[in-house]
Amino acid sequence: MLKNKIEKHLLSVQKPSRYIGGEVGSIIKDKEKVDVRFAFCFPDTYDIGMSHLGMKILYSLINERENYWCERCFAPSEDFETIMRENEIPLYALESLDPIKDFDFIGFTMQYELSYTNVLNMLDLAGIPVFARDRGNELTQIVCAGGPCVCNPEPLADFFDLFILGEGEEVNLELMDLYHEMKQQGASRTEFLRRAANIEGIYVPSLYSFSYKENGTIESVTAADGAPATIRKRIIRDFDKVYYPDNFVVPFTEIVHDRASVEVLRGCIRGCRFCQAGFIYRPFREKSVDTICSQTKALCENTGYDEVSLASLSTSDHSEIDPMLSQLIDYTADARINLSLPSLRVDNFSEELLEKIKKVRKSGLTFAAEGGTQRLRNVINKNVSEEEIINTCRIAFQGGYSAVKLYFMMGLPTETGEDIVGIADLAQRIVDLYYENENRPKGRSVQVSVSVATFVPKPFTPFQFEPQDTREMIEHKQKLLMDSVKTKKIKVSYHNPDVSALEVILAKGDRRLCKAVYTAWKKGCKFDSWDEYFHYDKWLEAFEECGIDPSFYANRKFEFDEILPWDHLDYLVSKEFLIRENRTAHEAATTPNCRQRCSGCGVNKAVGRECFC
Repeated sequence: MLKNKIEKHLLSVQKPSRYIGGEVGSIIKDKEKVDVRFAFCFPDTYDIGMSHLGMKILYSLINERENYWCERCFAPSEDFETIMRENEIPLYALESLDPIKDFDFIGFTMQYELSYTNVLNMLDLAGIPVFARDRGNELTQIVCAGGPCVCNPEPLADFFDLFILGEGEEVNLELMDLYHEMKQQGASRTEFLRRAANIEGIYVPSLYSFSYKENGTIESVTAADGAPATIRKRIIRDFDKVYYPDNFVVPFTEIVHDRASVEVLRGCIRGCRFCQAGFIYRPFREKSVDTICSQTKALCENTGYDEVSLASLSTSDHSEIDPMLSQLIDYTADARINLSLPSLRVDNFSEELLEKIKKVRKSGLTFAAEGGTQRLRNVINKNVSEEEIINTCRIAFQGGYSAVKLYFMMGLPTETGEDIVGIADLAQRIVDLYYENENRPKGRSVQVSVSVATFVPKPFTPFQFEPQDTREMIEHKQKLLMDSVKTKKIKVSYHNPDVSALEVILAKGDRRLCKAVYTAWKKGCKFDSWDEYFHYDKWLEAFEECGIDPSFYANRKFEFDEILPWDHLDYLVSKEFLIRENRTAHEAATTPNCRQRCSGCGVNKAVGRECFC
């Protein structure tokens, strides 16, 4: 039995609890009474995947149906993978310990471009053909994917049967219902995929063909007969009533975010021009305070967690943030539950909000300034002034805090050396501000942490047309920043530019990249987001062997009138708006947030009503 094989080797690996299942809250069903089985696969380790909120939602949602069974599957760490291959243990699901190759759906959530090789590795471990064309015509093993990365799924198109665009709470069940119906009819894989392509939000890549110009850009995208020319993402219209679980699977081992999590809003009103999530998750929608509080209580009581996090892109943009926190703090304080408040904004931070935060969190505060000068913050539409940043830090210091972390980006469009030096200057001004506070804690020094990421232009943002800085340019700017910091009270960290380069290549690539992803995986690439496993030299070899110039995707300005690899996918925000915002950015002009004034992004027209904010 597979179970005996697994148990025989568990004591030979680190964290064997990753691979055994049986956790509190996991759902076991009678296989004889199940019509459709769904393996929810996360292409990273258990510790990371079990922290993902989307998996928790869809896991519970699918399992609400008595005849459907959703089980979890994660990428094994290298030690257990070696054992699996040596002992012919196929990749399996944690609930039943059955091989996922026997499931109807093998579904991946694509959260990060650097997990692409893990998908291929997991399919191979499962004994499932890596290429979709090699899976035959039987209606089984439908390999699908959702998540933010499928807003441009073309570098993965050869490996997947279908992609799910947008929010999955409704479309996943519609897809499974269709599968159940057609399976009973004895339909083929081809027949199912053609029918599935007509469900809003479902993209079947095999039904679309690409042609290219001599200069390498796309000439045309042609849909097969019966397939829609444009595929529109799915959205949940009434976010306050959408399904949300009242229980989570509670791991035996510690995970990255080991706590309950309640989604308080979806989307963002801000329109930061670099932020993909802020555009692909539009329109902005929020839950009522009563809904948030009831879901928080249910999760904490059912799971036993003593910490709960409010999940969103910008928690403090909730229109009722003060009454929400007041009610939540009354409950969490009495129940001795820690309340985590990520995603706070500099421009709506107040003494009143700080007082609430101090009741639930004592560690340092984190804010995203993104640009080192006001001109650059206007370019990216951050809509945060230096005085607001300084005032926020002043409030924090007066409230007893001595540690502040600031996020910045490097390599942004129009960036100059002055903008880089501005990061150090701003951090120094915050250090000086701390010592101006007469009520600062005696004997405690200030610590300003500056984290600098390399800018990655992403699809469906106004900066999707922009090139990324070369490695040499980024290294020059990193040195300039380090030379500009004059005190040990400012701690600077930054990203590996090679990682960011691969990220943008995969983010903006077309279908021709599939062979490079496959070649890199065959060369041993996997867990590319982990420093110890990242081998950019192997990726460069793969690109060269496949005749691909990485700079064509990473360092080239995409023209406004060219067909982009994702132009046949509709995420409700119009390309005309993105072009307009790009031009506005190069004028260093800002666009008001959605509550202040509608910017005409196209969402209103697409959903046929006013935005939900």
